[in-house]
Amino acid sequence: MKITQVEAIHLRAEDPLIELFDGSYDDCVLVVHTDAGITGIGETESMAPAIQAIVRGPSAHNHARSLSAVLVGADPSDPVELWHRMFDSTDYLGRRGLTMHAIGGVDLALWDLRGQIEGKPVHELLGGAKRDRLTAYGTIYPMARTPEEVCDQVAAGQAQNLRNFKFAADPWWLDDLPLTGRLLKAARKQAGDQAHMIIDAALSYRTAKEGLRLFPMFKEVGIWFLEAPLPLDDVEGHLEMSRHGLLTGVGDLGLTHVREFIEMMDHGGASICQPDISQVGGFTGILEVAAAAYARGKRVITHGYKTNIEIAANLHFLAAQPNEEPLEFSLSNSPLRWHTTREHFPVEEDGCVRVPQAPGLGVTLNEETIERYRFVQ
Repeated sequence: MKITQVEAIHLRAEDPLIELFDGSYDDCVLVVHTDAGITGIGETESMAPAIQAIVRGPSAHNHARSLSAVLVGADPSDPVELWHRMFDSTDYLGRRGLTMHAIGGVDLALWDLRGQIEGKPVHELLGGAKRDRLTAYGTIYPMARTPEEVCDQVAAGQAQNLRNFKFAADPWWLDDLPLTGRLLKAARKQAGDQAHMIIDAALSYRTAKEGLRLFPMFKEVGIWFLEAPLPLDDVEGHLEMSRHGLLTGVGDLGLTHVREFIEMMDHGGASICQPDISQVGGFTGILEVAAAAYARGKRVITHGYKTNIEIAANLHFLAAQPNEEPLEFSLSNSPLRWHTTREHFPVEEDGCVRVPQAPGLGVTLNEETIERYRFVQ
């Protein structure tokens, strides 16, 4: 079997919140085709036109090759070997960032292919599932600006059987601290004392000094951990924030290589690694991140705010890990979030999501959605 084509499809839905930090309305789906008629699919959290350029080429030289040039004609049965081929052939383009995003989306598709070829779900290829269901938490963004509306947001998630929630912050949280406190208390009251609540700072403040102004209310409402507390270059600031009684998680806002996670764990006080599987080199890359984290006694809780392709990938990865961790379950209103695949992953009555058992990722593209939202410049 040989790879015949690597396709990068830009999907874009009209975004009513385009000025906000919400990538669920824009996506890049990767499709790896073979001469046997089997296709693997992946996606990446990135800028789709840039990913298309890296995938399509043309190559500049043998260390700045397009991913298509690397993969077309290759046997798809060994994703790890192909990952290293892609990485070595693009190191002149950049060994971090966009290049890793592109490799990540393609790697997901290659593992999907391998699973289909062998007739096994990806979690079996990763060493076997330790669990067949995972507790989910619902990510709510943007947060409403009245206590009543915040309660409604949480209640809407509860109607989907979610029991745990994450709120992504906005810069205005710092403008009126009493209001922010009331909103967080309303969320806690609606969610209940037993619910896990997570705060994603999402670059809403620039320094540790700014962020620490919110810590008293975070502690008062009992947040589980603080995600993305600062811009990722501020390693010292992360370390400072980690000293004030809250667990901190890092990674989803731009860490793309295991060495970057090691720096944040060893020098930035990070307790939790939160890689986006599509940004860190797919399954092949995230396994390296996980190994480094576990060697340091740290946790790995994946980021996931795209479509059911990434939901499926995260389910496979988390199911195969030694420790049980929660699944991020985006509550975005984007049609891409819910309709890019034919398959869906409902949250069941006990707040858990089932791990796919079909070969590969266990998802297939909804061609109607692909054609409706395909973006061509």
